[in-house]
Amino acid sequence: MTTPAYNITCRFFDELTASELYQVMQLRNEVFVVEQNCVYQDADNKDPQSHHLMIRDNNKLAAYCRLLPPGLAYEQMSIGRVISSPAYRKTGAGKLLLKEAIEACHKLFGEGPIKIGAQLYLKKFYESFGFEQVSDVYLEDNIEHISMLRK
Repeated sequence: MTTPAYNITCRFFDELTASELYQVMQLRNEVFVVEQNCVYQDADNKDPQSHHLMIRDNNKLAAYCRLLPPGLAYEQMSIGRVISSPAYRKTGAGKLLLKEAIEACHKLFGEGPIKIGAQLYLKKFYESFGFEQVSDVYLEDNIEHISMLRK
């Protein structure tokens, strides 16, 4: 696969088009529900109060996450639902997504720490962006997670 020419957009929930929202929900279901074999309530009432960062290759959603303001999920601002499309793994889309997400959080919510709930197997990935483990391992939807903080 040649290196895609990514288009990066960040929109508040009310600014998403119906097509964008459908692509986001489709990708989240494809990976978090089907691929990870995890039945859980994805629509958790946090999307309407969040910004949604999307990385596209032409019209295909390559990677996505949501940016949550302080006080919505944690006391600190947060990045959640971090996801790369299976077709775009190992292309750099995930690294680009997290780099852009950190920058967008600070632009939207100001300087300060960012807290995430990370799947344990991605610990080294998040550490490479300055996140540090701040909790013991816990189960969320039957998947091992840890809380991480980027100061």
